[in-house]
Order: sequence, then C-alpha cells, then structure tokens
Amino acid sequence: MAMVYVAYMLCRIEYVAENWSAIGTSIFSNPLQGLLWGALKFDTSAILYTNILYALMMLLPLHYKESRIWQKVAKWVFVVVNGIAIITNLADSVYFRYTGKRTTMSVLQEFENEGNMGSILGAEVVNHWYLFLLGIVMIYLLWHLYVKPTPLAKRKRNYILYYTANILVFALYIPFTIAGMRGGFTHAVRPITISNANQYVSHPKEAAAILNTPFSLIRTAGKKTFKDPGYAVTELDSNYSALHDDNGMSVPNKKNVVVLIVESFGREYVEEGYAPFVKSLEKHSLTFDYSYANGRKSIDGMPSILSSIPMFVEPFFLTPASMNDVSGLAGELGKIGYATAFFHGAENGSMGFEAFAKATGFKKYYGRTEYNADKRFNGDDDFDGTWAIWDEPFLQFYAHKMTEMQQPFMTAVFTASSHHPFNVPDKYADTYKDDGKNSIHRCIRYTDMAIKKFFETAGKQAWYNNTIFVLTCDHTNGFDSEVYNTDLGTYAAPLIIFDPTGEVVKPERRHIVAQQIDIMPTVLSLTGYNKPYIAFGQDLTKANDKATWAVSYNNGIYQFVKNQYFLQFDGRSVTGFYNFHTDPLLKKNLMGKENKTAQDSMLRTLKAVIADYMRRMENNQLIVNK
Repeated sequence: MAMVYVAYMLCRIEYVAENWSAIGTSIFSNPLQGLLWGALKFDTSAILYTNILYALMMLLPLHYKESRIWQKVAKWVFVVVNGIAIITNLADSVYFRYTGKRTTMSVLQEFENEGNMGSILGAEVVNHWYLFLLGIVMIYLLWHLYVKPTPLAKRKRNYILYYTANILVFALYIPFTIAGMRGGFTHAVRPITISNANQYVSHPKEAAAILNTPFSLIRTAGKKTFKDPGYAVTELDSNYSALHDDNGMSVPNKKNVVVLIVESFGREYVEEGYAPFVKSLEKHSLTFDYSYANGRKSIDGMPSILSSIPMFVEPFFLTPASMNDVSGLAGELGKIGYATAFFHGAENGSMGFEAFAKATGFKKYYGRTEYNADKRFNGDDDFDGTWAIWDEPFLQFYAHKMTEMQQPFMTAVFTASSHHPFNVPDKYADTYKDDGKNSIHRCIRYTDMAIKKFFETAGKQAWYNNTIFVLTCDHTNGFDSEVYNTDLGTYAAPLIIFDPTGEVVKPERRHIVAQQIDIMPTVLSLTGYNKPYIAFGQDLTKANDKATWAVSYNNGIYQFVKNQYFLQFDGRSVTGFYNFHTDPLLKKNLMGKENKTAQDSMLRTLKAVIADYMRRMENNQLIVNK
C-alpha cells in the first residue's frame, strides 16, 4: 500500500509538470500543507476506497487466505486496481487543459454516447507516448516489487496466536479505514469532497494538483449533475438576469460588513419569543415579513448567504461545479480593498467551510485552532465537547479580532451552539432549562444571549458605527407551529440588516418577500459597490415591492414565492399553487383555479432562474471575466 502512495505522488508530479503553464508556481506557496498534507488526505481516501477488496482479502481473519492461490489472486487484484488508478491519473493530466479541473463522473456522462472515443484515445496515446511508457513502468514496478507473505504452511502453526492477531488487526483496520475515507476521525468532519481541495490552494484551478482522479470520480459518482433544462426563450422572464451591473454609477462608502450566520436560528424562534434580544434588534433594523432560507442544510446556507448561490438539485459544493471560479461578498469587496475573514469555532476544516471560504475570497480563516492560540480566552476549556467553541466566548473572540483588522473589512461568523445535542454550558444549565417543548429552545435562548453580549462588546469598538450588520440563519430546525412546518414554512429564516447610525440602512419593516441569496446583492448595493458581479438574488434596495421573490428546492421540487402566492414546479410542470396569506397551512391547491396570470408570470421567472443557474454551472460562468 505504501507503494501506491508513492505512485499517486509520482502521478501528481507528472500532472503538475504537464500543466505547469496553467497551474503555475503559486501551488508551492505552502508545499507542506498543500502538496504534502492536503494531497495525502485525498490520496488516502482514494487508496482506501479502491483497495477495499484487496485489503479484505489480506486482512480477513481466515487462515485459508494464506494459500498460494488466494495470495496470487490478491496480487492480481492489487496490481489491476492500482494500475487502473495510475492510468486514470496520468490520462487526466492531458484532459486538464480542456476542463481546468480533475475529471468527474459528469465528464464521463458527457461522452458516454460518443462513438469516436476509441480513435480519440488512440491519438492521445501516440501524442503522449511518454505517459503511456511511464504508466507501463509504474505498473511493472507494482508487480515486481510486490512481496507476498510467507505461506502459513512454512511457519509454526499456532492458530490461537494467528487468529488473535488477525482479528485484532482487522478490528483496527475498520475505524482507521472509515476515518481515512472520510478525511478525519471526528464526527464534526463530514466526508471530504472535491471542493475541500480549495482549502489548500490559492486559486480553484490549483485544486487539481491536490486532488487525484480516482477520488474525483468516486466522490461524484451517482451525483445528479446540473443540466440545461432546455426551456424555450418564450417560456422565460426576459427581465431576469444573474448579472448585476450599475455601470459604475455608485460610489463606495467603505462601510464594514459583518454577517452573522446563526446555526438553526429559524424565524419561528424569533417570532415566538425565544430570542428576545434579536427580536428587539429588529426594531432598529431593516427586516422583512416573508424572509426565507434557500436550503435546509448548513452546506446550503453558506453559498446562499455569502455567494448568492441557491441550492438546486444538490448542495453546490458537493458537486463538480464547486470547482468553478466563484466569488461572493468577500471576493467582490476584496477587489476594492476590503480585508476579509471568516470565523467558525469548530475544528479547522470542519464541514468544508474553510475550503469554501477560501474559494470565495476570504483571505483569513479563524477556527478552533486560532481561538485556542489566543491567550485572552480559555482555549479548549470553552469547547462544547461535540462541535465547536461555545457561542458566547467565540463571539467575543470574533468581536475582538475584528478590532485588530484594518478597515474597511468584511467578515462572517458561523455559530454552532444551537445544534444537536442541544446542550448549553454547565454554568448556564439552571438559566436555560429544557422547556419540554423542543430541546433546541434552551440553545436558542443561550445563543440569543451570546449575540446580545457580542453587540455589547462590538458597540464599544471604534469600528462599530461604521458597520453594516446582517443576521440570518444557515437553515431552520425543530418546528412547533404548523405554519412553520409546511413546504414553505420550513424555509422561514430571519433576515435582519442593522446599521447602528441609521445613515445607510433605515429601520423599517417591509411587507415583502426576501431570501438569503438577496443578501449579497443588497449588501454590495449598501456599500456602494460599483463593479459588475454574478448573484442569483435581488438587490432589495432597488427591487419593486411587488417584484421580490424567493426560491428553494425541496426533494426534487422547485419552490417559488412571490407576493401572496407559493408555486411548486417539478422542472416540467406546475404541481402546486397556493395563496399562503389566506391559506398558511397550504391546504388548498389553487393550480388552474385562481389568478392564472400570476401563476404563469411566476413560472416564467422561476424557469429563467433555473435556466440561468444551470447554464452558468455548466459553463463556469459564476464570475464576471473583466
């Protein structure tokens, strides 16, 4: 197996050499963390996946595996499987110039019906004969250097010792293999995907040098890919476009931007009184009667809030499209001199947030590692034992770190305490007790207190009055009211925009629809940003009150909200149409029965959003190339 690691690294060296002009020298800016540690993590996952049969053949606690025939088959399995992996890696180094990324399953699907692939591959073998030769040599070395164990018949037959040792080794193999496949041991680390490679590089195109092709194929196998739905132009709303451009008319005001993404902090909790401070903050802020999340998971919320990318079909950064060039609030404001930083109190790399933050323009990342290194705080004594640093101390850390940043700055923090298993720090056990209704309520009250203390500390800092604050949740969780447990209500999220001075953002409760993907264009407008950019949401400062809308994707159904209506669409036909003002529980499907004009208009806009989204995902058009 050690030989396979060497083979993967040799393939990587060849990959970088073959594409040196595209990848460039910046890949070596942090060789220890990137090319060594980052590559090792992805290679480990791929090697463990592809060699699972071989490992089982070698480690199963059965003495029959010591036979010559068994070991001969095992050797063939080892060489064939890893030979294919070598060929795949080497061949992909040629294909990089056409795609700018590692090959994924979507690429194979793209060419599955082509009849000329044989001749194309043959021509490439001739043009890149040295790769063919290198592959042959590497596969030969795998065969030649392979050492079969001594047959049991030639050793002392102590079966008690044999089975004890084999069972122990096999028992150890299982957890280490699972951890290696996932990319880490802790349950806070979800299985790594191709987008995690962005954590180790400066630019998305460089991620190909960290990844390997077997991993890219495995991680995208079975994933639904983005595909142009093929709607006719006459079916689309001609007024919709994800391109935002004010032709340089605005003037940047250098306002700081602070985005608080609060774990599971649904609008229901604010409205029902479990978050009294946040409720009081609304009175001094711009808020919206009908504000929604664009997904139901944390990995949906990050792209929606920070890059104006809704979740359609699959979470954006679990798909091959996550390797596209992408920007966001940090990336755009960074173009005009903003310092940028992302904060998340969990283990660094957890949930893939660090990789996404870096890919979208955040220059600095502060996680549990940086918190523990700050002597002003209590380090791991403030760890909740499951997910991250408790919200109260981490938000204090967040406030103080911003004081150390140069203005103007754009930062975002992702809290963690209002998450299952719904605990609070021991010192608050008697203060925030389980109310018997929903266990998350005690965590919401604790986090609300932590947010209050954050604003108290922030209010004493020099940067406070020059800052626009945005508060929302990543997604919703744990519903008590039927209204918040419908297909629409489960997406109800707070969206609060607060300006301490009231100069840029006037306190107002607007009776309109708003959504997470509106945050990026709205905030950029409020800061006077005047460059063109891509965002699938709307600038709420300029949108007509009757024209605002929200979109989501719910188990294969696109959902669209505008004015008082809620439309559901399966990609081909409307499946539901409701007046959620008069029918909040969505009991009466009005499809074809009420206001057909509104239904048709909503459908045209929704189709335009879907079509533009799919086209941009397919063609890597998530940024403005100027």
